[in-house]
Amino acid sequence: MPRHLLVARLWLEVNSFSPLPTDLAEFEGTEWARGASALRPFRDTPTELAAVTDFADRSPDWAVAVSRCASAQPGGPMDDALFDAFKGEVLADLAERRWDAVYLSLHGALATARRPQPELELLRAVRRIIGTTPLGVSFDMHANLGPEMVEVIDVGAGYKTLPHLDMRETAARVLSMLEATVAGRLRPVGRLVRPGCILHSFNMRTTDGPMMELEAMARAAEVGAVLDVTPFGGFPYADTPCTGASIMVHADGDATAADRAAKTLAEAMRARASRFSVSLPGAAEGLQRAMSLQGVGPAVTLESADNTYSGGIADTPGLFRALVDMKPDKPTAFAYFCDAALVERAREAGVGTRLDCTLGGQVTREFGPPVPVTASVRRLTDGVFTNRGPMHKGLTVRMGPTAVLDVAGIQTIVTSRREPVNDTAYFDLHGIDVRALRLLCVKGKNHFRGAFAPLCRGFVEVDTPGPAGVDLRALPYRYARKEDIH
Repeated sequence: MPRHLLVARLWLEVNSFSPLPTDLAEFEGTEWARGASALRPFRDTPTELAAVTDFADRSPDWAVAVSRCASAQPGGPMDDALFDAFKGEVLADLAERRWDAVYLSLHGALATARRPQPELELLRAVRRIIGTTPLGVSFDMHANLGPEMVEVIDVGAGYKTLPHLDMRETAARVLSMLEATVAGRLRPVGRLVRPGCILHSFNMRTTDGPMMELEAMARAAEVGAVLDVTPFGGFPYADTPCTGASIMVHADGDATAADRAAKTLAEAMRARASRFSVSLPGAAEGLQRAMSLQGVGPAVTLESADNTYSGGIADTPGLFRALVDMKPDKPTAFAYFCDAALVERAREAGVGTRLDCTLGGQVTREFGPPVPVTASVRRLTDGVFTNRGPMHKGLTVRMGPTAVLDVAGIQTIVTSRREPVNDTAYFDLHGIDVRALRLLCVKGKNHFRGAFAPLCRGFVEVDTPGPAGVDLRALPYRYARKEDIH
């Protein structure tokens, strides 16, 4: 008789300060499926669900069933009724039979309008149904976790790279530990220690800086009984009681080894906390710094306060206004604004026509008023492309109809849905040769660099008003401890 594994997924990084709630339409535009259809699009991609297909392919003695799998681009709090529906569906599937193991792909920085820790609520509900059945979970590096989490799960691990290029490997590690636990080869024990730090993610890249050092220490600690050591940087824009950094360790039957590794890494993270902090120039100064960079390829100015992967709304006007005021005389592009109504106007007008319109400030004027412009419609697309990678290679992206507007020589991309600018195919779709640009302005931060660092001569991040601004102490936290901010 085969053993039975149930898989479910809920991946949403919440910015508690975004004015845009995350509803069913946001999930349906990215991932909302169950059964075999949930796995099919992810086969042979660098994702968690690809690891599930790998496991199913190599494990004929396991029957893999897939419950609801859902993900959406980082955004505002998840709709509470939608979370209830997701939880109810997964719990109903769990109650159908006795499972030999359960694997969940979670983000770790989820919040709803009424719940600051819905993932912990979900895991506790799962545990009540499955009893002692082994439960494994994978998390994003930016998860906000507390010790209660490892008390509920049996095994877990988080991404070790930023940009996140090891999602598939992380899930495979969790599935391997689950399989060994079911077979009796593993007696997992977990520990989680919080160093008491709310960290910026600007310097959290694992290619350099303090996080690279911590990841190297974590790999060195995975010896003997220690199976996995994951430093979590946390996500400061998700307002929860556990907002901030943590170290999670799982070991084989040796609680002392797990505790020692977790405490050692937590102390190392605490000692490096100040190195995660940054001071950024304003938009105008940042643009001037970018234009002074020497080398080949475009200089990139990143508006991190409206970064889609930080729960940005693709609507803040700060950087764009400064760009228009600068009047660049070299090839320049701006990505992007999300304004479905403006895209529809451009489609009705047609390529080559001129529009008087406003950009930014459509969702809210809290971050600045709209920028009035006269624009020429340069290109219209269906908003569909396939990622080349390295991140999410092979996955199809659907932004809804898009338009490229020429605003005083600035090629400005406007979309119908919020989708991060992480892949060169994004610009190819819009007829923009990145290598030919002198200046590229993007609502982005760390993940953008994965595909574009080899093409660009340098990066300058700027501080503008937005839902993911650099001044964390200005955020109206209800649950997180401001005294932990570094």
